[in-house]
Order: sequence, then C-alpha cells, then structure tokens
Amino acid sequence: MEMIATNLACTRGGLRVLEGVDFAVASGRALVLRGPNGIGKTTLLRTLAGLQPPDEGTVSPGPDAVAYASHADGIKATLSVAENLAFWASLHGVGDISAALRDFNMKSLEDRPAGGLSAGQKRRLGLARMAVTGRPIWLLDEPTVSLDVDSVALFATAVSGHLKSGGIAVIATHIDLGLQDAEVLQLGPFKAVAPEPAHDDFDGAFL
Repeated sequence: MEMIATNLACTRGGLRVLEGVDFAVASGRALVLRGPNGIGKTTLLRTLAGLQPPDEGTVSPGPDAVAYASHADGIKATLSVAENLAFWASLHGVGDISAALRDFNMKSLEDRPAGGLSAGQKRRLGLARMAVTGRPIWLLDEPTVSLDVDSVALFATAVSGHLKSGGIAVIATHIDLGLQDAEVLQLGPFKAVAPEPAHDDFDGAFL
C-alpha cells in the first residue's frame, strides 16, 4: 500500500493555502510535515483524511484506510478510559483494546472516567484510539502536545510498531521523534501564491 498525493491543492476558509503538493509514502514508512505555523499542515492532513475536498488534485487511498488524530482528543468525558477505547474498537470492528492500553501506559487508568484525566493522559488516550481502529494509515496533527518526555517516547514506540507492521504515518510535528528513515516534507515550497488584486479604476471616473 502507498499513500499518494498528486498535484494537491488545499483551501482554508475559502482561500487556497497549498498547491502542487506531491508525495508518495510506502508501507512501513513515515512522512513528517514541517513548516511554520499557518502554512497549512492541519489543512493538508484534513484533506488527506477526507474531511474536506481538495481544491485540485487527488489523494489515494480513500478515507476508509485512514485514522486521523487532530488537536482535539476525541474522547467522551463521562466514559472510562477502557469504555472510550472499546467504543472506538467496536466502531471499527476491532475487539481487543489490551495492546492499546499497554502501549500507551493506560492500563492502570482503564477504569477512570476520561474527564478526570490530566491533559497529558487525555492526549495519550486520544492517541491510543489510533491503535484500535485497525486502519493502516495514521494521520497525526501535532500529536505530542501536552505529552511529557516519557509519553513522547511511548508514542514514538507505538508509531514505530505501526510502521513495522506495514502501516503508514503522516505526522505534522516540530520535534524529532527518532523514527528511522522518516522522510521530511517541507511545505514552504508549496505555499499558494496569492492572486493579484483586481484593478480598480474607481478614481479614474472622476478625472
């Protein structure tokens, strides 16, 4: 399997922010998206996830192969940690949540209501959702926000395991996760060129 973007253009708020984006990520590989704040990393990930249509170009495969983790953790505060993961696992036809609890160090918290977790624990739970989707492509938007050093290492290990099993990861992050052979895509060269303002000869009518 490959994730392929061809001549992709993305818009935010009706304005084009990226254009001409081309890449291919093979099974077992990670692509790290880099660029300054506002360049369009989130917009690109949302387009890859099928949450918004591209302004131009194509993405394959479709959203059925993709799991997306955004800035929001996507958890139900009134459900326990285990109940949150069980919900997502059942939604995607995956029965076992034990590996996700282990890999994200949530086993001791499995009976705690998600609303009572710290910010970092909520983030770990939100990321653990990826492991119970069974989807081969993980799209991750600044996944290490709120995570301490040990939790970042847990996350990096989980991503490495996903890649070793033939998965794909596309990650927007400013930090080095230590992922072996990860490719880096700088988005600066794909920044859309703002259109020239229309000529207004309003004043000329009075000359």
